[in-house]
Amino acid sequence: MTGLREATIDVGAIAANVRHLRALTGVEAIAVVKADGYGHGAVRAARAALEGGAARLGVADIDEALALRRAGIDAPILAWLHAPGADFAEAAARGIELGISSVDQLTAAAAASAGHPVGVHLKLETGLGRNGIAPAEWRLACAEAARLERLGRLRVIGLFSHLSNTSEADDRAALARFDEGVEVAASVGLAPPLRHIAATHAAIALPEARLNCVRLGIGIYGLSPFADRTSADLGLKPAMTLRAPIAAVRRVPAGQGVSYGYTHRTTGETTLALVPLGYADGVPRQASSRGPVVIGGRRFTVAGRIAMDQLVVDVGDAPVQIGDEAVLFGDPTLGQPAAYEWADAAGTIDYEIVTRIGPRVARRQVSS
Repeated sequence: MTGLREATIDVGAIAANVRHLRALTGVEAIAVVKADGYGHGAVRAARAALEGGAARLGVADIDEALALRRAGIDAPILAWLHAPGADFAEAAARGIELGISSVDQLTAAAAASAGHPVGVHLKLETGLGRNGIAPAEWRLACAEAARLERLGRLRVIGLFSHLSNTSEADDRAALARFDEGVEVAASVGLAPPLRHIAATHAAIALPEARLNCVRLGIGIYGLSPFADRTSADLGLKPAMTLRAPIAAVRRVPAGQGVSYGYTHRTTGETTLALVPLGYADGVPRQASSRGPVVIGGRRFTVAGRIAMDQLVVDVGDAPVQIGDEAVLFGDPTLGQPAAYEWADAAGTIDYEIVTRIGPRVARRQVSS
């Protein structure tokens, strides 16, 4: 590798993961590429997901959707999180589908129609306690959406919601509430072609939640949403590998303090290897003295505190040299640490580990 730090992004793995999950679920897939494609790069992730058979793309906000349009991606894109008083005119003009969580947003979407209907997905609140149309307003919102659709100002493409993944019982209860919302919509003349409530977790574990469309996020990047099943168990391949060359090697005596606060002291004569990745790059400081690192095919653990730009590995008597590659996480089937191991070390989830990798880590696209 060249450079100081790098994340390789395997777009072939993303395409293969989408293909695998589509075959498993048997329904239309919305590939979620919000937050810069969970840190993998939104444009490259979107293109790979579409190659793998995704029919639509999902993002959090309109700016993310417009960035995909500017990159030349013309597939349907759904954006569902909007600022108060958001102006939907540019999104409507660029064919962005809008997730609607209130009657006010519905009115604003219709106002942006400019002579052609704006595509919308009505989000129903089914128990997660976040955004979405409250059950008391389902009939009003659906009736208004039906009226605006008849006027040619809106096209209601979908009804959707989100599950908590708390338990199968909780998710089935939310699914039952969603079914009630679908019935309310039908009673006022709305019959949108898409219904989606399952993200990767439910798309795999709760077949009845697949409906006729699923939103695939973490799974397309090859990571598992389950604590008891690995990506390999699910037939998925991690797409991101975080690596850096060893920047310095130092032989030190017993009792040498390492990094800030000397939370690690050497127990004997040993070699310390410096890896130029730190919390400014998204490597969690909470994983100090716990995060795994593979160098030369051997596994080690971070020694002491992770600093802003660097971390140290105590490699003992291993023949480590400047320029050797250190891998923090990647594909465990290749002997690399898994992102979830860093998540466990930091007390978080693997979603956060890949998403937080910072902009000064160069992304290099590869394809398996």
